[in-house]
Amino acid sequence: VQLVESGGGQVPTGGSLRLSCATSGFRFEDYAVGWFRQVPGKGREGVSGISMSDGSIYYAESVKGRFTISSDHAKSTVYLQMNDLKPEDTALYYCTATWAEEAEVVVTTARWDWRGPGTQVTVSS
Repeated sequence: VQLVESGGGQVPTGGSLRLSCATSGFRFEDYAVGWFRQVPGKGREGVSGISMSDGSIYYAESVKGRFTISSDHAKSTVYLQMNDLKPEDTALYYCTATWAEEAEVVVTTARWDWRGPGTQVTVSS
């Protein structure tokens, strides 16, 4: 099983990035993929999730209206489009995979079977 994130980088406030989570080694259609972020010295925050098994999507309040999650089943990849980025969005972003779960449950309980190493997002003020 592999989850590999890409698309991170450094952008100014108000900029945009699109993160990708390329997955392999499991049946994509049976899983939910979540995005989390972590800042050193601070707690983990669930950002967004999408469930391929039940079609649900969830966003944390902090990103609602700015981030959009989507999936490409042919590529077994989940994307996180991040617009209007703010300095407080700076973090290591990583994706996770959870078998047969709702998106909100994945993000709010931080339950996963596998996770990727992450990609750094830095938003300068």
